[in-house]
Amino acid sequence: MSKKMLFIFNPRSGKGSIKSRLVDILDIFIKGGYEVTVHPTQAYMDGLKVTKKRGGNYDLIVASGGDGTLDEVVTGMLTAGHQHPIGYIPAGSTNDFANSLHISRNMLQAATDIVEGVPHAFDAGQFNDDIFVYIAAFGLFTDVSYETNQDLKNILGHAAYILEGTQRLFNIKSYHLQVKGDSHEFDGEFIFGMVSNTTSVGGFKRLTGPDVMLDDGVFEVMLIRRPKNILELNEIIASLLGTSDSKMIEVFKTTVLTVQCEEEVPWTLDGEYGGEHKNVYIKNLKHAVQIMLPQNDEVPLIHTPQ
Repeated sequence: MSKKMLFIFNPRSGKGSIKSRLVDILDIFIKGGYEVTVHPTQAYMDGLKVTKKRGGNYDLIVASGGDGTLDEVVTGMLTAGHQHPIGYIPAGSTNDFANSLHISRNMLQAATDIVEGVPHAFDAGQFNDDIFVYIAAFGLFTDVSYETNQDLKNILGHAAYILEGTQRLFNIKSYHLQVKGDSHEFDGEFIFGMVSNTTSVGGFKRLTGPDVMLDDGVFEVMLIRRPKNILELNEIIASLLGTSDSKMIEVFKTTVLTVQCEEEVPWTLDGEYGGEHKNVYIKNLKHAVQIMLPQNDEVPLIHTPQ
């Protein structure tokens, strides 16, 4: 008896690159023993709605698109209480979670690894009443992903984020925050913050620090204080480049995090707009999601930047 697969893909991600490979991908799935139901997403959050409503009727849910598409599918699965594994074929301009798991950028190889692979459990995150897969962030550059035009993303890829982001350097917004984690508590003016479970952010390594494990039940937290002068700004840049440490950057690990601010702070979840919040509660959901990975490969849970 055939296993049932729900294949949800974003037809616009990555210049619509999946369209020319769709038949071959479906052929791999069918040869792998799956009866496939295909759903191209029709609008923002459509993937979440379809997954939540129909995901429980299938043995495997496969998402293809950028990290936002994966976020929709994972959120749909977890909020509906579905327990089935998820396959991921990365097709976006930036695929941080796929990079962290070393999922092949070749769509046909990724499809093959899904049908021939085995599920591995990884952590996800609770953000107030929402879900995120690998990163929740606020501040400098974090709104670039969801404000940059989709066509611009497709044409320029990484450059779209950089070009859009550099325009913000001369008007840095900061927030006065009270922050509390498992063993850290402090306040101050911050221009950027991220809570992550990934080895890659915006396509860039190093930012999440060494010894990142994707299934250990803890998040990596980075908060950058507002620089008062050019020397502090240079200190921050040097620290981000890995050439020195800085008192301007708070870095730690935690299972839970609360962030309080007197004003509304815009957040992004997995590169998509996550709303504006004065009070944020973040919790690591250990082993909440199962991702299909090649069974003969060492699972890349730990990453130490070179």
